[in-house]
Amino acid sequence: MRIALASDHAGVELKSTLLHWLKDAGHEVTDLGPHSTDSVDYPDYGKALADHVAENAGTMGIAICGSGIGISIAVNRNPACRCARVDEPLSAALARQHNDANVIALGERLVGVDMAKACVTAFLTTEFEGGRHQRRVDKLS
Repeated sequence: MRIALASDHAGVELKSTLLHWLKDAGHEVTDLGPHSTDSVDYPDYGKALADHVAENAGTMGIAICGSGIGISIAVNRNPACRCARVDEPLSAALARQHNDANVIALGERLVGVDMAKACVTAFLTTEFEGGRHQRRVDKLS
């Protein structure tokens, strides 16, 4: 699976952990930065992730900032992206199953590494259900 990750400075450590974990699992992973904890602006990295997901069909995205809120707002400004901020696996699975989310956002300051991995696993392994949900998703574009 192709996965792109981006964060702001507050999400760099979790991004790095997830990057290595996903690569070890055999995924094709793109790290859109940043690569240090020097202060950056989350809208820049949310936009870069959203543009990458929009331009690379089938790529899933993971956005990380301190809370997951700011970067999820930035990603959702791109009409090709449906980003859900999640804190636990059920929300991550429902974001895929009901909303055909192609990006999830996590808050490094709010979720631990194990919970983040559980959210990512649920997100990546759940299929969009379609059906009655499709017409609702269509209204988002």
